[in-house]
Amino acid sequence: MEKPVSAFAKIIATFFGTGYFPAAPGTAATAAGAALAFLLKDGLVYYAAAAVIFSLGTMASGIVEKDLKQKDPGIVVIDEVAGVLIAFMGIPMSWPVVICGFFLFRAFDMFKIYPINRLEALPGGWGIMLDDVMAGLYTNIVLSIALRWAGVI
Repeated sequence: MEKPVSAFAKIIATFFGTGYFPAAPGTAATAAGAALAFLLKDGLVYYAAAAVIFSLGTMASGIVEKDLKQKDPGIVVIDEVAGVLIAFMGIPMSWPVVICGFFLFRAFDMFKIYPINRLEALPGGWGIMLDDVMAGLYTNIVLSIALRWAGVI
């Protein structure tokens, strides 16, 4: 029988089971995170949700990694949710922006350009979460520049 802490950590780390999606669970979690960002828009609730997801995600992903004895297990997708929330922080939300941000985030997350590739080497939940946080920051910067250039912000 699984310990209650481990069971709760698995629920959080898989973002309520999204990590068990049969094909591309990271992409599914990014879509769920982008939808959450779109629903929350911007403001105090958005920032609080991002902080809670990052904090719980760091702890939960570390626990699941330890329980499964596997570095950054594929079922752990809370990092994608946290990263994509950071990608859209302070960004005016519209469907074209969400779609563009979704693909930018996935590209940064998959190609892991410096220092993303270094951050994933950190131990436990920190390594799992921080590479996606950096991918989110890169996405946010690119979106901000593009939207400013287009005169949207």
